[in-house]
Amino acid sequence: MSFLAESAVIVESYIREYGLIALAATIYLESFGVPLPGESALVGASLLAARGDFSIGNLFLVVWIASVLGDSTGYTIGHFGGRPLLLRFGPRVGLTPERLVNVEDLFHRHGPTIVIVARFVVLLRQFNGLVAGSVAMPWTRFVLANIIGAALWSAVWSFGPYFLGDLFHKGWG
Repeated sequence: MSFLAESAVIVESYIREYGLIALAATIYLESFGVPLPGESALVGASLLAARGDFSIGNLFLVVWIASVLGDSTGYTIGHFGGRPLLLRFGPRVGLTPERLVNVEDLFHRHGPTIVIVARFVVLLRQFNGLVAGSVAMPWTRFVLANIIGAALWSAVWSFGPYFLGDLFHKGWG
């Protein structure tokens, strides 16, 4: 079994046992770079909410807050130490100093859009805040985009499975 599949099984058992606090911890940690199956956990929790185990409104609110706080933590880490780490270790993953300049330019021109859209892309979601902080995206622009992106992402993955879960189950069941 792969690391992510094993993690999903573990996370699901914690959500069943500890409820929304376990989900909040998973989403928070994933949002600043820890490789956890946050989106999968959220889909599972949404289906549990559809079954009546959680309030969908509480689920959405917890996930939204956890994802905003997680990305903000990533931003803070990136702001206070990310650039030296990117310069030192970036070339190992193809982020050369020249490419870093391009990334900085992209964030300066399109930072809010990147922050909002990256929320929906695996890996970009996890490192979004770290990179934004590392390239000195202005805090106020980051926070606003982070709040909007987290709200959209949380809504899609909370309410989507909640309202559409039966359709998929009936279609494939």
